[in-house]
Order: sequence, then C-alpha cells, then structure tokens
Amino acid sequence: MARRLSLLLGLVLLISLAPLKTQAQDKFELFGGYSYMRVDATPALNPGSSGFNLNGWELSGQYKFADWLGGVADFDGHYGSPSGESTSIHTFLFGPQVSWPTRVSPFAHILIGGAHVSTGPFADTSFAVAIGGGIDTELIHGIYWRVIEGDYLPTRFFGNTQNNVRVSTGIVLKF
Repeated sequence: MARRLSLLLGLVLLISLAPLKTQAQDKFELFGGYSYMRVDATPALNPGSSGFNLNGWELSGQYKFADWLGGVADFDGHYGSPSGESTSIHTFLFGPQVSWPTRVSPFAHILIGGAHVSTGPFADTSFAVAIGGGIDTELIHGIYWRVIEGDYLPTRFFGNTQNNVRVSTGIVLKF
C-alpha cells in the first residue's frame, strides 16, 4: 500500500513540475449533452425488476495540464418513472482524464465522487466511480462533437451494489 501511495504521489509531483512550455498550452474544455443510464435495480429502487432505463443530461469541465492530461469535474442527472415511481439519480465525480489530442480524439478517465438517488419517498447517497472513455471529433475550430462517452458507474444505494452503465453524447467547447 505504501509503495502504491508513493508511486501516486510521485506521479502528481512529476505532473506539477512539468516544463513551462506545457504550462503555456493549458486549455479548458466544457462538455454538455444528452445522457442515458441503465440502472442495475435493487428491490428498494424498483421492486421485481432486474434494471431500468433513465434519460437525462451530463455536464463536465476539464482543465488540461498538458495536451494529453487533464482534471475533470463531471455532473449529471437522470430521470424516469420505473414501475410508476418517479426516480432521479444525480452524480458528482472528479478525476484525471487522458486523451490523444488529434482531430478525432479518444480519451479515457477514472472519476470518483458520489451519487444521490431519490425514488418516491426514499432517498440515499452513495460513493460512486465512473470508469470509461469516449471519442471527440472536431466539427470546426474549438467546437467538437462527443460522438460517444461510455462509463461503467457502480453505486451502492440502500445497502445493495448497482452495476450501472452511462452513455452520453453532446458538444465540447475547447478554449
């Protein structure tokens, strides 16, 4: 454990001591778009079901430390009425994202944070992780289309683990 922590701290130090020329290339990206979530249901979320679908939105901002590495803040909301019960799930996630900075730009990330569910009279908050990636493609200078972003998004609501999947598409503005 101590070795892994030392390796992680070393990586953070290396990134913070990057040459000045990478500091001049800092960029900010803003993404907004449609999001679909397949929720792995628990009895408290949707009795008698193995899962259900929710539709919603996703917003994220990324600060690029280098052309290939950035820090992401990601927020979303998904809504629906499985079995007639109004349900919403919101996540708030943060973490690193690596990308290949080209006209068609694949990326991958690991985001950590929380999720909140509200279904009928019940509500719960859980630790959440999003492991995934996607592809952005340039439409015109500074405006990209996030063709697809897919994430495995496990949560633990009402004492049960859910293995959720989130898929999003939308517009990315690069400053």
